[in-house]
Order: sequence, then C-alpha cells, then structure tokens
Amino acid sequence: MTRSLPVDPASRTRRNLLMFAGVAVLFLLTGVFQSWNLSLNILNLALLSAIMAIGVNIQWGYAGLFSTGIMGSVALGGLAVVLVSGAPVPQAWEGGFQSGAPRILSALVFAGFAIFLAGRLYRALPRPRLRALALTAFLILAFFIYREILDPAVLAVEAFNPTQAGNIGGLGLPSLWAWPVGALLAAAAAWAIGKIALGLREDYLAIATLGIAEIVVAVMKNEDWLDRGVKNLVNLPRPWPVPMEVDLQANPAYLDLVNGLGLDPVATSTIFVKLLYAALFGGLLVLLIWLTERALNSPWGRMVRAIRDNEVSAEAMGKDVKFRHLQIFIIGAAVVGLAGAMLTSMEGQLTPSSYVPLRFTFLIWVMVIVGGSGNNWGAVLGGLLIGWLYLAVEFLGPQLMDALTAGLPPGDLKAQLQETAAHMRLLTLGVVLLLVLRFAPKGLIPEK
Repeated sequence: MTRSLPVDPASRTRRNLLMFAGVAVLFLLTGVFQSWNLSLNILNLALLSAIMAIGVNIQWGYAGLFSTGIMGSVALGGLAVVLVSGAPVPQAWEGGFQSGAPRILSALVFAGFAIFLAGRLYRALPRPRLRALALTAFLILAFFIYREILDPAVLAVEAFNPTQAGNIGGLGLPSLWAWPVGALLAAAAAWAIGKIALGLREDYLAIATLGIAEIVVAVMKNEDWLDRGVKNLVNLPRPWPVPMEVDLQANPAYLDLVNGLGLDPVATSTIFVKLLYAALFGGLLVLLIWLTERALNSPWGRMVRAIRDNEVSAEAMGKDVKFRHLQIFIIGAAVVGLAGAMLTSMEGQLTPSSYVPLRFTFLIWVMVIVGGSGNNWGAVLGGLLIGWLYLAVEFLGPQLMDALTAGLPPGDLKAQLQETAAHMRLLTLGVVLLLVLRFAPKGLIPEK
C-alpha cells in the first residue's frame, strides 16, 4: 500500500507564484504583440471576474452551496449604479402620489405588505384546503390592486422624453457610492432567495437560483421606468479618480507631459485611464483577498467548512446549519453584486441584454473549478487565466484558423473552416476545463 508524500509548503508556494507569473506573461505578450490598450482592457475585465469568482468560491468552496444565480447578482449590482449615480429625472417625480415615481414606490410598498400578509395568512389558517382557497383569493385581489396603482404611474414616467429618459432616474451621487449599494441589493435578493430555496436539495437549488436570476434580468429588460430596459442607459459617471479621456486630453499639464515624452495624447489617455481602473480594481481585490483569508482561517471559517464536510455532525455539535448557509449565501452574493456595480461603472452604461448565463454564470464557475474551489488564491488565478483566455480567443481564434487554412485552395471548405473560428471561444473553454478536470481535479491551486 502506497502513501502520498506531504507537499513541501515552500515548493507549493513556488509553484503558485510561477503560475501567477505565467498569467502575467500572457498579459505582457498581449500588449507586445497586439496592443497595450487591449491588454489592459482584458486585465480590467479579468480582475472583475476574479472578484466574482471569489464570491462564488465563498458560496461553493466554503459551504458547498451550488448557486447558478450569479448573473442575477451581477445585474443587481449594475442596477445600483443606475439608481445611485444615474442622472436625476425631476419630471418623473412630479405629481406626488397621484402619478409618477412616488406612486410607483407606493405600489412596491403595497406589494411588499401584501406578501407579508400572505405569509401571516398562510400560518394562521390551519386546514390545507381553506388555506389554499383563501391564499389564492387574497393574492389575486392583491395583484389587481397592485396593477391598478402601478400601471398609470408607469405610463406617466415612461411618457416623459422616452428617447433619452423615460425612467425614474438616479440620485446623481458619485459612482463609488453605488458599489456598496450594489453589494447590499444583491445581498437583500440573496436573503429572499435563501429563505425560500436553501432548504432545497442541491440540484433544485441550482434550478431555483437560475430561474430567479432570469426573472431579475427579465424585469430589467422590460421595466423601462426602472432602467430604460433594452433602450439602455448611457453616460453613467465614472468612479473617482478615473477621468474622461476627453477631459484628460484637454488638460494642459497632461499635454505638456505627453508631448515632452513624444507620445500620442489620444492613445496615452486611454492607456492611462485603463491603468487607473486596474489600480482601483486590483487594490480592492487585494483587500478582498485579505479579508476572505482572515475569515477562512478564523474559527468561523473552520466552522463553515466543518458544516460543508458533514452537516449532520456539525448540527449535532450545536451549530445552526441553516443560518450559516444563509449567511454564506448572502456574503457571496454581496461580493458578486459589488463586482457587478464596478463593471457597470467602468463601462459607463447599463445594457440589460448583455447579462447572459454564459458570461456571468457558466464562465465564473469555470474560473472557480479551474483555479481550485475552496481556495481564494485559486479563485483569483482562475479568474485571471480564464478571463484572459475568454477574451483573447476572440482575436487569436481567427488568426489561428487563418494559419491552419493558409495552404488550402479557396473554396467552400476553407470558407467553412474560417467561419468556425467564431466558435473557438467555447471550444477552447471546454478543452481547458476537461484538461484541468483530468489532470488537476481539485484545481490549479487546490484547497489545503
């Protein structure tokens, strides 16, 4: 019988550093052979993906909660930027509670109160048949009252300047204020989902969270009064201290510096802005890793991992398993919502149609699996590596296919092979995932 030898901590650290260095080389090669503007753009998106991967790792790696509602948390983070930092629309708030945004708020308050009363009614009625009939009648009546309050207000808000506004607007606050609000919105939604779905089996939990995420995105697409829906909302403010490129190009001090170095002011301004984003996102990522590492190595972290490994034994030791699951679910969703708000701030616009499960659920799960679930550093490595791969294949795929088909004569076969380059992204992700699952089933940096 053979026994595996313990891994030397020094060699493990050296191996991890080499993998991070290898990922850094990928970004450097992209800058050298493509453009530094493209490389920094991929880096910023990869840093945000790494933050999302940490949030998923908190849910899955810490507590074993398989949630496929990541897209919903990202979308709620983006919605927070619209509501907090978007330009105010005073006309939407005119008319008091008779029409406009105040009436919409009163309709939402009524809906929350109706849900609360439905819960009380469910617990108060003992007999199942009477409970079902009474609850159905109450919910139908409440729905019609809710629509009677909401619909005229929605029409009034959306009728005002629909080409540029048609929504309730935001508070006009700095974009940095929207980031914690995005985390709070995602956390509040996770609390509501967790109270309903965390008691389900793992596969049912995955289906429920995916369905709720689709509902969130569908609401954002169709409720124009909230965020202009598919008409998109643009010109959202950037976070401090990131300036607009045009403002930077009009700055005499910047122009004197760039011209003195013999650089192009336009190209340099875009690179400088992306460097500021990278520093901002990277600093927040480092702070998040420090907090999660301290939490993971604390008594609380050991407790949640004990619950993950054996719920029955942990519950026998007096641990509140359901409460801890809900707590972990909320914390992970809040981290993902924070990243969603940061993404919308960087893009400067909210496009609800861009929230698709492939990008904001499946891809984040691939990052966690490839990097190593249960390990925060593994989630970061997976976020940076898969984030680079997902975006780099977009320009590497056509180049590779052109090289492979260079010797073929012009014709249908060559044209068809070149058209398949558009699918190289999914093919590459699948191959990488299969290779990691085969040769490193616990990820590149597995849990200790």
